[in-house]
Amino acid sequence: MENRRLGRTELFTSVLSIGGLYTSSLAGGESETARIMRRAMELGINSIDTAPAYADSERTIGGAIRDVNGPLIVTTKLGGRPQPFEPQSIDALRSSLEESLRLLRRDSIDILMIHEPDRPQQYAWWTSYDPLDGPVLALMDELKQAGKIRFTGLAGTTVTEMTSLVRSNLFDVVLTAFNYNTLFREASGELIPSAIEQDMGVVLGSVMGQGFLARRADAEVRRKPVWLATERQQQLLAYYELLDQSGLTPVEMSLRFAVSNPDVSTIPIGCKTTEQLEESVRAVMKGPLSTDILERLNAIAKMVPNRPYEEPMILPLGKSYFGPGIANMGSAVQVGKLQK
Repeated sequence: MENRRLGRTELFTSVLSIGGLYTSSLAGGESETARIMRRAMELGINSIDTAPAYADSERTIGGAIRDVNGPLIVTTKLGGRPQPFEPQSIDALRSSLEESLRLLRRDSIDILMIHEPDRPQQYAWWTSYDPLDGPVLALMDELKQAGKIRFTGLAGTTVTEMTSLVRSNLFDVVLTAFNYNTLFREASGELIPSAIEQDMGVVLGSVMGQGFLARRADAEVRRKPVWLATERQQQLLAYYELLDQSGLTPVEMSLRFAVSNPDVSTIPIGCKTTEQLEESVRAVMKGPLSTDILERLNAIAKMVPNRPYEEPMILPLGKSYFGPGIANMGSAVQVGKLQK
């Protein structure tokens, strides 16, 4: 497994890491998580990302890794705990970190990220943007001084506001979700280049679009569900044609596209089973995509350079558009239930 430098942290992370949403009771629970983590480390994966918002992921991971030997980079986040959540309360935020340490059975956290720092109507982190200020910044400095965290980061799902936060130069790592994959490229304009300018580690979340890029939906796309814009339909059909011609599976295409960008430090994968983990590792071990496939993917991505404003944040291909969770697309747990 290739290791890449995680920006100015000088940590070296495996190019694939474990995403913590489904290392929880949303999937196989502690027993399957323990199997996933043992196999992941055998395959050279040395990093895991979780959050209080990911159901009981922290507790499940803590139990699963208590007997795991070997170095492991652990990332968790601030956000959503305790309820009612008070992002302006430094005491509440400090309590959340202490709970993360307890659940994960760790003395310190390698990377502590601010969850959804770019959606103030969800979590009102900031008292000022210029200069950037809020209680969470003072807390992170305190936690670093106390040795309870090593590095800090941002984990968000927008582009413009995240770019502004990245340019503050106050954080070591950025996780961008839903904005850089085979079809969506918004993060490539300013967000990722800005992170590289600041020597931040770049973590790509949801490179398989929370599931819609991990499988095909040819018949459904041809039928054109009510939410699907014509240009997106044409793009998806062109993408499926490329999959046919290349002989690559959707999972392999998605992961090999992501590792083709040398600016990306690591890609968390939301595997539910060891079989899914091994499939992902086999794909990545084949290396970056060829130049001709990348050029064709770039042309297909340009078919829809900006997302239609009515389009769901996560394309509900293969799932009921009217099912539970649609009304709360900002919730990681609800998004996960919707897409898997």
